[in-house]
Amino acid sequence: MALAKRHKKHKKHEEHVDESWLVPYADILTLLLALFIVLFATSSSDEAKLAQMSAVFSEIFEGGYGFLDQPAPVETPNSDSQEVPKKPTQNSAYMQDQQKLEEIQQSVENVIAVNELEEQLATEMTDEGLLVTIKDGILFDSGQATIKSEYMPIVKELADVLVSNPPRSIVVTGHTDNVPAGPRFSSNMELSLMRASNFYMALLESNGQLKENLSAKGYGEDRAIAPNDTAEGRAKNRRVEVLIQPLVTEDGSTVK
Repeated sequence: MALAKRHKKHKKHEEHVDESWLVPYADILTLLLALFIVLFATSSSDEAKLAQMSAVFSEIFEGGYGFLDQPAPVETPNSDSQEVPKKPTQNSAYMQDQQKLEEIQQSVENVIAVNELEEQLATEMTDEGLLVTIKDGILFDSGQATIKSEYMPIVKELADVLVSNPPRSIVVTGHTDNVPAGPRFSSNMELSLMRASNFYMALLESNGQLKENLSAKGYGEDRAIAPNDTAEGRAKNRRVEVLIQPLVTEDGSTVK
């Protein structure tokens, strides 16, 4: 009896593809997505947008709890914990000194207003201090350096308001136009110095408390504030200036 051939049934093995690499690949994608979310969250202060992003990514992560549901790491501009950097304030001593100068300015302005001298006197706060400008026509006759007697009461009023405690340095300067000085003076420099000196003496005679901190200088035509080619410009250049200096500089140091 012929042996029947036994045919072994060979099971066909399906090829098995190793998919273990998908797990770390998915983890990498998740980490990259999380990194993007963190970068987005730290660069944006719009909490409404962050909430929307949180909802979207929570669905992506199978409806899990999204970390963006936590309070946003970026504080809003109105947050109490975030203070807007304050600009450095100026030195308080300097500010107080400036206020005192402004009070002196107001006192001088009152003298000007009471005597109706708005066209002859003017005040200005400058970097060097309080500057009081007096047109020479109110104090002196043309080519002269003697103060007109009728204006001595005004000089007395100015002297009284210039007194301060502690004393401030006060510099009186004389200025002329470019027209040669009269026969009594050798130059405009001499004329300007004599006018400043006479105003200096008038202030001292009006109030002796100014003695320790008062000085006088003459600049002639060297410090013109207007062109000398017109009558109006020359009139502006003929002037006496009184500079009341500060006691404290902007950095808080004492003026020597």
